[in-house]
Amino acid sequence: MATFTALTLCDAEDPARAMSEAMERMEPEPTGVGVFEMEDGSGLWEVGGYFEAEPEAAGLALLAAAFGARPFTVSELPEIDWVDKVRRELSPVEAGRFFLYGSHDAERVPENCVPLLVDASMAFGTGHHGTTKGCLLALDRLLGNGIQARRVADIGCGTAVLAMAAAKVWPDPVIASDIDAVAVEVAEANVRLNGLSERVRCVEAAGFDHPDLTGPFDLVFANILKGPLLALAPDMARHVAEGGHVILSGILNPQAKEVVTVYGREGMDLVQRDVLGDWTTLTLQRRAG
Repeated sequence: MATFTALTLCDAEDPARAMSEAMERMEPEPTGVGVFEMEDGSGLWEVGGYFEAEPEAAGLALLAAAFGARPFTVSELPEIDWVDKVRRELSPVEAGRFFLYGSHDAERVPENCVPLLVDASMAFGTGHHGTTKGCLLALDRLLGNGIQARRVADIGCGTAVLAMAAAKVWPDPVIASDIDAVAVEVAEANVRLNGLSERVRCVEAAGFDHPDLTGPFDLVFANILKGPLLALAPDMARHVAEGGHVILSGILNPQAKEVVTVYGREGMDLVQRDVLGDWTTLTLQRRAG
């Protein structure tokens, strides 16, 4: 069955989300609609829809004009078994003591590592992206420095790789949250797959807006994007214990200085900056007093 995509760009989040709601009422009805902030620092928001029949150009043009968006680009996607493609193209990833792999690579898990299984059908956030791997390397460094974290939160957890990594190396339960209900379901599936259902609790929440996320936390992961990270800074300061650590990623390299500055104003000092390709991971520590 053919699949068509229709993609456009908006200048801000509000019109992008309003457009996505309007797109859901189109005929033919899309099978899915997504809204994403561009990761190039431009401040633009992408709106995209998936269709089983080619959407009408006139309808898309009216939609773009109504919300001040760029003209839509429509493409037909080739028919691909994405799970099989992921299996073939994603090799295991080593990040310090952590080893991320799919079930098809189970025989390649080395001894004396911390294994994390994320199956091919749940591949986003497996560690192949520089942001996730950067967070795991930062965690590995904290462990090497003798840090013990009793309370850990993974904000914007995605597939819960970071929460699972913490649960594998420290004895206390970890809480993982995401604003997206589907991401929470994927996180829960991965947690079960790794036998960590008693150690990692997954909840749907925006930031720290959940009764289980009151803190204070000894360590908080937030692998999201610059905009949400900056907005989260005051709440982060309120929920991290004095002397506690924060590992932030989803930050393009030119954006790192601004994130460090904003978090510095909230009482958190830079401990380490790691760069993997285009992405920066920041490890910060909350000042005492």
